[in-house]
Amino acid sequence: MPRPVRCRRIGQMPAFRSFSPDDAPDAEVIRLTLDEYETLRLMDAEGLNQEACAAQMNVARTTVTAIYESARHKIATALVQGKRLQITGGCCEFAPVPPPEHLMMKGSQNMRIAIPYEQGEIFQHFGHTEQFKLYDVENGTIIREQIVNTNGSGHGALAGFLQAAQADALICGGIGGGAQMALAEAGIQLYAGVAGSADAAAKALAAGSLEYDPDARCDHHDHHHGEGHDCHSHRCEEHSCHKA
Repeated sequence: MPRPVRCRRIGQMPAFRSFSPDDAPDAEVIRLTLDEYETLRLMDAEGLNQEACAAQMNVARTTVTAIYESARHKIATALVQGKRLQITGGCCEFAPVPPPEHLMMKGSQNMRIAIPYEQGEIFQHFGHTEQFKLYDVENGTIIREQIVNTNGSGHGALAGFLQAAQADALICGGIGGGAQMALAEAGIQLYAGVAGSADAAAKALAAGSLEYDPDARCDHHDHHHGEGHDCHSHRCEEHSCHKA
């Protein structure tokens, strides 16, 4: 019977998840797993040796060697053969992130909604938000609210921050593809393309009537849709998003 694979600890999620040659837009995709990305980040970008990298990822040095060699082979293939590189998947876990200070207790039957927050409104630049407002929902009603500071967490760390804050759902404006993947891997339901009052949006989601745009994106720091983009508005109840 084969040994179970030990999950690799990821200290920082990638802010960008897809790279492709400009002259081959329909190139074949090579998938670089999150643990492969992490070995490259730690050893090539931060200069750690294999022992230190293994300690941070909570695996054996020989495992790191194998992951690192696989990552370099995939990148070389993508560069030489003109293929698209996508960072996704792998048997991984988030490095522990301290919860926000004075985080309110969450009931086992509650849903916690997080919203990037600024002066009562939904802050539209997800990766640069300095605060989230948290809403605890029970039986379709908001029963508790709290504002928490992100303490400088950026694109690559916000999914871990929200996971530490015990968020089940995120309401936001535009959001990049990398952040969307990170939230999915953290088990956080996303409701994007929403603007206006944070409190009103949270109440709408709690009631199962929030209108949102599942295609809302802000790639390359562009937080506005281009002309001619067709934004399809969805109600959350149509996608079984509402928790009882």
